[in-house]
Amino acid sequence: MRVLLTGGTGFLGKRVAHALARRGHTLRAIARPSSNRADLPPGVEFVPGDTTDADSLRRAALGCDAVMHMAALVKTWVPDTRRFDEVNVGGFRNALAAAKAAGARLVYTSSFIAIGPTGAEPVDESRVHPGRYRNDYERTKALADTEARAAAAAGDDIVMLYPGVVYGPGDVTDGNIVVKLIVDHFAGKVPAVLGPGDRLWSYAFVEDVAEGHALALEKGRRGERYFLAGENVSMNGLFATVERLSGKAAPRWHLPFAAAEAVGLVMWLWAELTGLPPQLTHREVGVFREHWAYASDKATTELGYAPRPLEQGLRETLRWLDERKGR
Repeated sequence: MRVLLTGGTGFLGKRVAHALARRGHTLRAIARPSSNRADLPPGVEFVPGDTTDADSLRRAALGCDAVMHMAALVKTWVPDTRRFDEVNVGGFRNALAAAKAAGARLVYTSSFIAIGPTGAEPVDESRVHPGRYRNDYERTKALADTEARAAAAAGDDIVMLYPGVVYGPGDVTDGNIVVKLIVDHFAGKVPAVLGPGDRLWSYAFVEDVAEGHALALEKGRRGERYFLAGENVSMNGLFATVERLSGKAAPRWHLPFAAAEAVGLVMWLWAELTGLPPQLTHREVGVFREHWAYASDKATTELGYAPRPLEQGLRETLRWLDERKGR
């Protein structure tokens, strides 16, 4: 197939591009001139544009059999919160319109956060967000998901994907939060875990999630939703695994949520005043208060999705960090 990628120059997008190229698909990517195009497979056709520009996206999709829409604004804070709506909601609308105009399948990469917090028991694809949002990223991803489900109900050829907390080798961006956390931990910048550290999160290795995207393109049923998640582990469990694999002691202190929210609020106010990104916000702390646990049985059964255990993924990630440090 000829596949148009949005977000193809991002952390996950690059790995998806490689997964598709390995399977013989022809790739086109819409990208801004400033996008980081390193580490992409050879032969990708680049076209100028942006997902917030409906006309450029429509032109880019012409002649494509599928649109893989992965572009999103993944931030804890930006100076103008309208950007979340423009990119995460408006960008989805533009991608859907472009796919329909081209007669192409739309594979939409949503996020676990669009489903909402879960409690300690993992949930499946029947779950929809209950409507209480902790931040603008969660709000806009949930709104876009509502529109995606409406398009599916209307009969559009759309497949919806919900990765867990994606981690692994690649660009150290806000989309690779686990690797950023590990790098900061090794540098002594993580003195404490937020809260008791017992909330479950679903960790998904980037190569597995990328392969899941390729499988969803080829095998995903029209109008269906699939979790591309992984092992559900607490923050304490994550740090314990890192300690076991690396020898670096896990943080021994825990910062109560109330104290963290107070610190985050001050940092947020300072960011609003100065325009400088904060290290933490009170809204981000709200996310750490919840469980985000998901079951990927449907993707495993229908697509052949095969997430690796967290320990295996972290071992590969730590090996890559060691190699990267030695360059």
